[in-house]
Amino acid sequence: MPLRTDGMRARLRAHRPGMRSLLAAGVMLASVLACTTSADDSKLRLITWADYAPADVIALFKQETGIQVQVTLSNNEEMISKLRATGGAGYDLAQPSQDRITGVQREFGIYRPFDLSQVKVEQFRPDMLEIIRRNATLDGKLYGLPYLWGAEGLVVNTKHAHVSDYGDLCRPDLKDKTSMRLRRPTLMAFAFASGQDPFALYDNPAAYAALMEKVGRTLSACKANVRFFFDNRDQLLNGMRSGELVAAMMWDTGGWELNRENPDIQFIVPRSGALGFLDSFALPAKGRNAAAAYAWINFTMRPDIAARITRSVGNWTAARGTEALVDPRMRAQYNASFPEGAFKNIKWYPAIPWGLEELEGRILDRIKAAN
Repeated sequence: MPLRTDGMRARLRAHRPGMRSLLAAGVMLASVLACTTSADDSKLRLITWADYAPADVIALFKQETGIQVQVTLSNNEEMISKLRATGGAGYDLAQPSQDRITGVQREFGIYRPFDLSQVKVEQFRPDMLEIIRRNATLDGKLYGLPYLWGAEGLVVNTKHAHVSDYGDLCRPDLKDKTSMRLRRPTLMAFAFASGQDPFALYDNPAAYAALMEKVGRTLSACKANVRFFFDNRDQLLNGMRSGELVAAMMWDTGGWELNRENPDIQFIVPRSGALGFLDSFALPAKGRNAAAAYAWINFTMRPDIAARITRSVGNWTAARGTEALVDPRMRAQYNASFPEGAFKNIKWYPAIPWGLEELEGRILDRIKAAN
């Protein structure tokens, strides 16, 4: 907010201020700055995904700290766009996926590194910290901390079909009975199912392009099996509930929800591995209230608070010690889906090089247009 209006400027030009006026102006300016600082200190401007900041958690945080959380709902693309437009201003804390941090930071410089002395690192699962250290470190500085994770695999109505890997969605006996997204996770899934690791080719554009072309041809030939390419979670869940679909690519939480309704429907970790996403904490470069951001991170990683978030969202957070605090049925579903071997076989999205998605977009457009 400007401290002088046009009218104030005109009056200042007309009357040269004396010492008393200067003192009064100084007192006014100090008062305005004090109010602004106070307002900043009592507010955390958070840009995050829907449901990631539950209302009861926000209320408890304000009760304990006096800090109000102002939430802006977004997604990876919008977060990057908003922070690019402002050079990293407008928010104190962002929650991009961990694979969308270092490439964007190298290109646009919209984040600042974490000061780990301000973070209660012992509250985080060591395996989640290790994943994000690998993927959100740039020039020796850490630009992300883990928040919440999930995995995408397969869901199947075992009464009508059996599947073990992504490629089974294209079997002739499942014609017009399967679904998937026309998005990059599907490209990655079918690449792994073909026996190749697309992430290992990120630094080899020619080999990566060749692999994506191959996957594109596979998916174009598979279109007869796809009842619909789903656009949202409800569309997919309802297709499985109604029996319109018997198998699909799906997130773990959706599969568990369906399983609670119908035990015949199960979430399956594919033979080639589930695809793991890890959404993070990141500090915008020009955030005004880093202290509030660190306070929120430490608060939400407390086991009792993290368990509240897990119960609300359905996904597990990166906090330690929450297992005993969630619903036993949810804990049992997690353990059934992710025994030790299955968890170790999760394919975590690494930092994606800037511009790679343009190539993938062309492949996806070609699949969409295929007859």
